[in-house]
Amino acid sequence: MNADGRGAVRTGVARLCATPGLVGAGRVGLAGNHTGVLPDLRPSAPALAAAGVRLVALFAPEHGVDGSGQAGEGGGAEAGTGLPVYDTYRCDGERLDKLLTDSGVDVLVYDLQDVGARFYTYVWTMFDLMVSAARTGVRFVVADRPNPLGGLVSEGPLLDPAWASFVGRVPVPVRHGLTAGELALYFNVEAVPRRAGSPAELVVIEARGWRRAMDAGATGLPWVAPSPNMPTPATALVYPGTCLFEGTNLSEGRGTTQPFEIVGAPYLDARFAPSLTELALPGVHFRDLHYVPTFHEHAGKRLRGVQLHVSDRTAFRPVRTAVAMLATLRRLYPDDFAWHPTAGGGHFIDLLWGSDRLRRVVDAGGDPLPLCDPPAPPGAWAGEDVLLYP
Repeated sequence: MNADGRGAVRTGVARLCATPGLVGAGRVGLAGNHTGVLPDLRPSAPALAAAGVRLVALFAPEHGVDGSGQAGEGGGAEAGTGLPVYDTYRCDGERLDKLLTDSGVDVLVYDLQDVGARFYTYVWTMFDLMVSAARTGVRFVVADRPNPLGGLVSEGPLLDPAWASFVGRVPVPVRHGLTAGELALYFNVEAVPRRAGSPAELVVIEARGWRRAMDAGATGLPWVAPSPNMPTPATALVYPGTCLFEGTNLSEGRGTTQPFEIVGAPYLDARFAPSLTELALPGVHFRDLHYVPTFHEHAGKRLRGVQLHVSDRTAFRPVRTAVAMLATLRRLYPDDFAWHPTAGGGHFIDLLWGSDRLRRVVDAGGDPLPLCDPPAPPGAWAGEDVLLYP
């Protein structure tokens, strides 16, 4: 433990820099971005190169290598290494196979900070790269990092494969409770062989010192915002729930300094916050507020809504909280509340939730809270042997 009582954690990439032989021989590509830093904030790409890793290419996820892209944007901004950057965002199948082949890499290292929610796209970039690595004979190495929400709680149902998309490719709960390395082990048994014909040659470099009870604040690691609208650990804490509002006609706080901590719409009124308070949801209080988002949903409009103030991180359940909020919206504002359509004529909430059950229960005026119950504790739904940490 550190002097302040926080745990000292060595990330997978820090261990790899200290022992570069862990990556094996050959030309190495790095799937990463600005979140790939050592505990002293040195970027992982130049640190790996300085340690003797033969780094020849970078692979960028959503938001780009430098993290400047907004949601739904890729981009391959050069990261100061002089290495070629390959943009993987919305690239899979044969196109991604060709990208790996053209890069000339023998080994692909994955080092991205996840936030613990199924619809955060970094783990699906990892999955797609694992599939392509298996098909092209590239060794896949996950330099693991802690789950910032901890690893003791999962929430929400497993994704129904009929609703698979880039916000959920494989049956995983909404809040999964695993690290990227643990997910990679699960994918490599349950899903990669079905897509690639065989599992990937997978190596997971564990984050030493992390325990499942540790959230982001307990790790002793610096917080680097994984994307433009994930500025703080407090954002990550509410995100597995309030991201569901992306499937509605409410603002989820993008275009403000508190994305996902506030939600609002032009049609909300003084009834909303007290109605949520009456639900007595554990670990959270709701404050009535007005705000004007500068971009995204309802940009430039004066909105009314609520801010979620988490009072007890252990008791708070973000998914259950957001689902209760959705049911309250449908009850209070039946003529105004609406679901966002997708380009294909469906509903984006179904892709986020992983099936149409939440939308159908809310629209019918039923109780959706039982839908939030997890299928099993973290790891049990994936197989206990995927758990790397006590």
